[in-house]
Amino acid sequence: MESAGIVSTGIYIPQQRMTSKELSDQSGLPLEVIEQKMGIKEKPIPGNDDHTGEMGVRAAKKALEKAAIDPRTIDLVIYIGEEHKEYPLWTAGIKLQYDIGAVNAWAFDTALRCGTTIMALKLAKDMMKADDDINTVLLAGGYRNVDFINYKNDRTRFMFNLAAGGGAIILQKGYERNHLLGTHLITDGAFSDDVVVTAGGTKNPITKESLDAGQYQLDVLDPPGMKQRLDQKSMDNFLKCIEKALYKSGYTEEDIDYVAMLHMKRSAHTYILDKLGVDYDKSIYLENYGHIGQIDQILSLELAEQQGKLKDGDIVVLVSAGIGYAWGANVIQWGKYKEAI
Repeated sequence: MESAGIVSTGIYIPQQRMTSKELSDQSGLPLEVIEQKMGIKEKPIPGNDDHTGEMGVRAAKKALEKAAIDPRTIDLVIYIGEEHKEYPLWTAGIKLQYDIGAVNAWAFDTALRCGTTIMALKLAKDMMKADDDINTVLLAGGYRNVDFINYKNDRTRFMFNLAAGGGAIILQKGYERNHLLGTHLITDGAFSDDVVVTAGGTKNPITKESLDAGQYQLDVLDPPGMKQRLDQKSMDNFLKCIEKALYKSGYTEEDIDYVAMLHMKRSAHTYILDKLGVDYDKSIYLENYGHIGQIDQILSLELAEQQGKLKDGDIVVLVSAGIGYAWGANVIQWGKYKEAI
């Protein structure tokens, strides 16, 4: 198979921000806990026009402009944003395809919560391999699950970092730079009922009573039990995904030059880097952005480019996790391709 490479990326960040002070005031948590333990100095939150699919459109247009790609040459559009979007039961990818002028493409939505970008990159590469008619793929979408957070609900404090934004990636078959190499994913349904929005589905439809009770927001049904079962397993699965993705790519942890990691509490971020033996300056901690779900890896890549952290031949690892629970990692050889040693 011809290689698949990242041609360009695009990011849209809303102008409106929530500061650590505002988060402290709303949650009642000390400012030092917000900034030092949770690792949040500020985070973008959606303005009136920052709708989920629309933020993906804005990011996609930036990626297209950056690469000078005619949208009519795109063969496939994969929506990687959240299901919380402009309308329920609505395929955002088809609207996104229309809005950017990708008239010769077809489109669909995919979801693995905050692991969607990792999964969709593998999906796009595999579809390119399987179908001779798919040569250029756009992945794009938005995220604003911050709408589901009640800062008075201490059970969800590990999600107080949720933010808003949009991201896009353009992949092309045969592109000679930024090759997408191996991917590894793990899912564990033992945690599938731990983090839920309790009202709005078929089990508990939305009523006036459920709205009044705040059941339209994210909640954790058994926080102590979830923490006990998940904490170490989550860290182990992060590391396992990274190690196996590297192995599939012909590399080891010693070869890592940059880690594009989701935002999580500061101690977890440093734990992963320490276990990998990767210097802290080979990753960017997203303390000024919070957690924009599956957009974090795209944002981290763009920031790394802007800060001069990426050079030809660098081995870049994208890593994330999503409630459900899912973990995943991709490996990219940045810049001009060279054979793995």
